[in-house]
Amino acid sequence: MSELLAVEQLSVRRSDGHELIHDLAFTLAPGERLGLIGESGSGKSLTALAVLGLLPPGLTAHGSVLLSGTQVVGAPRRRLDRRLDRRLDRLRGQAAAVVFQEPLTALDPLMRVGRQVAGPIRRRRGLRGAALRSAVLAALEEVALPERVARAYPHEISGGQRQRAAIAMALACEPALLIADEPTTALDVTVQAEVLALLDRLIAARDMALLFIGHDLAVVAGVADRLIVLKEGSAVESGRTRDIVREPGHPYTRSLVDSARELEAELDRMAP
Repeated sequence: MSELLAVEQLSVRRSDGHELIHDLAFTLAPGERLGLIGESGSGKSLTALAVLGLLPPGLTAHGSVLLSGTQVVGAPRRRLDRRLDRRLDRLRGQAAAVVFQEPLTALDPLMRVGRQVAGPIRRRRGLRGAALRSAVLAALEEVALPERVARAYPHEISGGQRQRAAIAMALACEPALLIADEPTTALDVTVQAEVLALLDRLIAARDMALLFIGHDLAVVAGVADRLIVLKEGSAVESGRTRDIVREPGHPYTRSLVDSARELEAELDRMAP
C-alpha cells in the first residue's frame, strides 16, 4: 500500500535552536488511523502544523515530510518559492484537512456558517448558485446539522454544532487525510461521544486516513489503530493500539494506561 504521508527525522526548532520535536518518524497509508498521544507541550499539535507546512513564525521544521507526493518539509531551497506555496495551498483541503480543538477560533465569527461551508465546496467542485446552496445543505445534513444552522453565526449555535460545522468544512474538499487535533476536548462528555461517533462513521464511509491527536488515552485508543506516544517532543513508544494498551513498554505509557484504567474504574463505581 502506497504511503499518503511519510515523516522522517522530523524536528521542530525555535529560533534559538531549542528543539521542541526531536527525530519523529511515522507513515500513514490511505484508510489507516494513527493516534498521537501525550501531555500538553509534548509536540502533538506542532507535529500536525509541521505536516501541513503551517508552523508559526519563529519555528522551523527539519527532516522530511512527504504529503501526497509533495515535499512539505525538506524540499531543496530552489523549490521553496511561490510555486511550492501554491501547491501547498492546494494540498491543504484536498490531500489533508484539519479539525482544530476549538471551533470558535477556526470559524469566522462575522460570517454565517453556510457561507463558510460553501467556500471549500466552491473551490473544490466549482459550484455556484442553487447547486452550491444544495451542496452546503447536504454537507450540513451529513454531520447531522439542521438547515437553520446555515443561516446562523457561530456564536448563535452550540459548541457541539460548531464542531460539526468545522468537520463539514474539513470534509468539503474530500481530503484523503483528516487531521483531528483534540477535536472533542472543549465539549462535554455526551457531545464528545456524539462527535467521535460521527467522525468514525464519516471516515469509514469515505475510507480516509486519520491522524488523531489527543491527551486522553481512552479517547485516542477508541479511534486509532496505531499509537505514537510523545513525551517532551520525542516518541517514547509506538505500535498497535491494542498491544500498547495491554502491555505498555515505557514508564510514561504505563502511567497513561494506569490513569485511564483508574478513571474507568471510578466511573464504574459512580454509575447507578
